[in-house]
Amino acid sequence: IKHGAYDFIEKPFKADRLLLIADRALETSRLKREVKELKQLTPIASGLVGKSPAINQLRQTIEKVAPTNSRILIVGPSGAGKELCARTLHSMSSRAAGPFVVINAAAITPERMETELFGIEQTNGSQSRKVGALEEAHGGTLFIDEIADMPRETQNKILRVLTDQTFERVGGGGKVAVDVRIVSSTSRNLEAEISAGNFREDLFHRLSVVPIRIPPLAERREDISLLVDYFMDQISGATGLSKRAIGEDAMAVLQSHDWPGNVRQLRNNVERLMILAGGDSGATITANMLPQDVGSMIPSMPNGNGGEQLMSLPLREAREMFEREYLVAQINRFGGNISRTAEFVGMERSALHRKLKALGVG
Repeated sequence: IKHGAYDFIEKPFKADRLLLIADRALETSRLKREVKELKQLTPIASGLVGKSPAINQLRQTIEKVAPTNSRILIVGPSGAGKELCARTLHSMSSRAAGPFVVINAAAITPERMETELFGIEQTNGSQSRKVGALEEAHGGTLFIDEIADMPRETQNKILRVLTDQTFERVGGGGKVAVDVRIVSSTSRNLEAEISAGNFREDLFHRLSVVPIRIPPLAERREDISLLVDYFMDQISGATGLSKRAIGEDAMAVLQSHDWPGNVRQLRNNVERLMILAGGDSGATITANMLPQDVGSMIPSMPNGNGGEQLMSLPLREAREMFEREYLVAQINRFGGNISRTAEFVGMERSALHRKLKALGVG
């Protein structure tokens, strides 16, 4: 295995065992091939990993709006990849050679917000001129992360920048003209913030000429296997850690987890697995090696005795029982969406319908 073999079979072996290992090897090979294809594509494909309908639609939207100079509001939960989306927009725009500057409104106190954005004008005293984020982004893109946290007073001044591309540094000194594209993001409901009086409605409309929604990882579970493989390659290259194979039981748990921290949380768990997982560095990671907060999602058969029940049945009935439980679990995982379930399990939608009918799944 250390020299590249996927698995081994001891003699004597059963045909079912051989077929199962062959299926797993083919699936692993397919995932590696898909990740390699993603890396060979444009930056948008290699950064936004996945083949789910949600991620494909996101790519198409970015490809359409990136070449324009339109202002974009990226909406999505924390850890879903909003900054990655903004960087991709910049890299595919005519401003790609210019700077990409990030300012996080949630990480800056209200007192410092204006000096960070607009800079400070030189005074007669000891204060020297300080260049703000807007000037740093001249000729490029300014990404304002978590813009809902921006103080109301600063919102008024940003509105002027959006109107005529000019601003004044803190301390005066006259207008400063800039050529900058503003992309912003939020994990909060800006309409609710407007109703509460915390955010200007006219600023919202100016910022969201083109709104882009980043889906949470729970809405694209079929991308998790590709993401895990992609992150393992990325982490292995950066740290020298050995890449590990992920067993089917472990992958099923990873795909069942809700991932409230989204892609960022998944990546952190992959890195933790590569560092802390027990066994030989060439051994497959199984479900019982997963971190406790993720491993607690290990699925079980109904009544907790599914394994014993399977072993007491003839092969055909055991296979039907397993297929029934497996397909029901996948349908539940994808919220009853038959199309997404069919894509994940590798079946045509019509074939899946026939299989469900034959298994008595209504």
